[in-house]
Amino acid sequence: MIRLFDISLQLNGFPIKKAKAELDEIILFSDEEYASFLEKKKKEIVDFHLKNNSFYKELVGNNAVQNWEDLPILNKQNLQKPLDERLSKGYSKKNIYLNKTSGSSGTPFVFAKDKYCHALTWASNMMRFGWFGIDFNHSYQARFYGIPMDFIGYQKERFKDFLTHRFRFPVFDLSDEVLEKFLKKFKSKKFDYINGYTSSIVLFAKYLEQKNIVLIEICPTLKACFVTSEMLFETDKKLLEKQFGIPIISEYGASELDLIAFENPKGEWQVNSETLFVEILDENNNSVPHGTEGKIVITSLFNKANPFIRYEIGDIGILDEKSTPRKPILKKLIGRTNDVAILPSGKKSPGLTFYYVTKSIIEDDGNVKEFIIKQTKIDNFEIEYVAENELDSKQIHKIKEAIDLYLEPNLNFTFTRKTVLERTNRGKLKQFKSYL
Repeated sequence: MIRLFDISLQLNGFPIKKAKAELDEIILFSDEEYASFLEKKKKEIVDFHLKNNSFYKELVGNNAVQNWEDLPILNKQNLQKPLDERLSKGYSKKNIYLNKTSGSSGTPFVFAKDKYCHALTWASNMMRFGWFGIDFNHSYQARFYGIPMDFIGYQKERFKDFLTHRFRFPVFDLSDEVLEKFLKKFKSKKFDYINGYTSSIVLFAKYLEQKNIVLIEICPTLKACFVTSEMLFETDKKLLEKQFGIPIISEYGASELDLIAFENPKGEWQVNSETLFVEILDENNNSVPHGTEGKIVITSLFNKANPFIRYEIGDIGILDEKSTPRKPILKKLIGRTNDVAILPSGKKSPGLTFYYVTKSIIEDDGNVKEFIIKQTKIDNFEIEYVAENELDSKQIHKIKEAIDLYLEPNLNFTFTRKTVLERTNRGKLKQFKSYL
C-alpha cells in the first residue's frame, strides 16, 4: 500500500526515513546510554547556537557559561523579533519549516525548524499515535479543527487534509444543525480515529448524549479519540468515553516544539524525552523536586534553525515523583502562567479554578453546553455561556456559594447567555481570560 503521508513529507524535503531510524535508536537506549545522549545533545545544541546564532549569543552575553543552570531562560517576548534576526547561519526561509504560534498565550510569534528537526517531530507523532494502532499513512482521521477562511488558505488546508488522509470538521459553528451534519458523516465514512480541540469534541459528545447515541455503534471502525490544545476535565473525559465508546487520549504539545506529553496505553502522561528536555522550575529558575509545581521550561534538542533552549512555554505543571530522565511523567498540567486571576485580597488563583468550581454546578442539569470566564476588574468577573435556557437564580446562587468557598467572598459576577462563544482564529476556546 502507498505510504502517501511519508512520501509527501519526503517530497517536501523532510527526511522522514532518517528521522524514524534515529528515533528508533533513541527509544532503545538503556538508562546509562540515554543519560550520555541527553548530555551530549544539550551541549551540542548550545554550542551550535552560540557559534551560529547571533540572537542567542546576545541573549547569553559574554560570560562563559560553565553550567546548564547558568543559561538564560528564553521567553516568548524575547522571540517577538523578526525571524531573520533569530535564524542561525546557513538557514533562510528557503530551507526551513516556517510557521507561527496560535497566540493563545497572548504572545504570538513566527518560528522556524530545520527540516530534519521537523521530520523528527513527525516521527515522534507517528510513534505515539502508533501506540493506539493508528498509522498516519492509512488510518482515516476525523479532524475537529479550525480552517483558514480565505480562498487560498482554505484550499491549501483541504489539499493537506487529502494528503494526510483526514476529513475536517470546522469548529467555528457548532450549532445543533451543524452537529447533525457531523453525525451523518460518521454514519457514512469509515473513520479510524478522532483528533482535535477538546471543547469542540466535548460539545459533539454532549449532542450525542442528548440524542442517546453511542458513536462506535454508528461508526464501528473507530479505534481512539485524541484531544489537544485545551484542558480535558475528568467529567468531560467520562462523557467522551461513554458517548464515543473508545479510548480517550490526551496530548499536550506546542507547535514551535513538538508533542510535549502524550497519554500512553497505561494512562500515564509520558513526556517526550526523545526530542525535548523538560524542566520544572520555581520563580527563581531553580529546579523543583518531582511532585512540586513550577513553570515548564523546554529545550528542543535538535532545532538548529531557531534556538529553543530553556524556553519558558508559559504553562505551569508538575512532574510525577516516579519520573526518571528516560521516562518523565507529567502528573498535572495546571494551566498557563498568564491565566491567573488576582483577587482583592491579593490572593493569586489559576483562572481554571473558577472554571472547575463553576463547571460542575453549571452543567448539573445538562442545560449549559459550554462557557468561558473573563476577569474585567479585580473583583469583577463575567461568565458567558451557551445554553437552552437562562440560568436561574438558584443556579447562580450555588455558583456564588462555591466561589466564596473555594476562592474568596465579595466577588461580583455577571452571567450572559450567548448563542455562540468567541473562539480564536484557529478555533480554540480560551476558557479563562484576565483583562487586568
